[in-house]
Amino acid sequence: MERIGFIGLGIMGKPMARNLLKAGYPLVVYNRSRSAMDELAADGAAIAASPKAIAQQVDVVISCVSDSPDVDAIALGSNGIIEGAKPGLLYVDMSTIAPATARKVYAALKEKGVDALDAPVSGGDIGAQQGTLSIMVGGDEPAFQRTLPILQAMGKNIVYIGEAGAGQVTKACNQIVVALTVQAVAEALTLAKKSGVDVARVREALLGGFAQSRVLEVHGQRILDGNFQPGFKLNLHRKDMNIVLQTGRELNLPLFGSAQVTSMMDSLLALGKGELDNAALATLYELLSGMA
Repeated sequence: MERIGFIGLGIMGKPMARNLLKAGYPLVVYNRSRSAMDELAADGAAIAASPKAIAQQVDVVISCVSDSPDVDAIALGSNGIIEGAKPGLLYVDMSTIAPATARKVYAALKEKGVDALDAPVSGGDIGAQQGTLSIMVGGDEPAFQRTLPILQAMGKNIVYIGEAGAGQVTKACNQIVVALTVQAVAEALTLAKKSGVDVARVREALLGGFAQSRVLEVHGQRILDGNFQPGFKLNLHRKDMNIVLQTGRELNLPLFGSAQVTSMMDSLLALGKGELDNAALATLYELLSGMA
């Protein structure tokens, strides 16, 4: 089995890395904070001192970090993957970043004989833990075929989209649908509550009809429970929506719904709620409705 390096052991990355260990892959990990690495070491992973050090000792490097500048630094910066890379290495970035950054990393590593895939995921912390993530992949198809068995240890719905950056474009589309659906669920349940009807029964009825969705199922329950402990933090979703809007600007494409829900996220960040789950959009509706 190919030896894998994993960079970024956060809410998503840690369970993804654990699933690779469970599948039997030899694993080397790197994370900015030591505690997460120690947890994976207890499960059988080795620890590296930098992305460069990981690249020097594995066949495939995977990263799952927060934003475009993080990926740029990991892949191309000082002590980055590019400094430890050898021809034949494969880099798979599973973060959500700007398509332009994915294309930049692909081109730079290609010059070193390294294949790069952008393979962002959807499914939240639950999908990461259960190994049921949806994975959308951009890059060269032979590299995708090589990495497919590895991806299958972390996800179920794995789709090759096309050339470099195509995975990130797909993830931007995903984040639009999720954000606007969270907004719709929050708005609908706030209307039900303000009207004085049983909100739980409203959700139950909607789940049996055309309005049924995974967001209504999971986030609707979060809203009912008032439980906004993060599965996917609001500030990270807002970051993703900024990528959506920037991509739209590059294409001269107005994205009216995306702009509105991003402004709502901005309001919640201003209220200090950025570390809550993205379902916390409901708290803004409650505040504006006078029910908070």
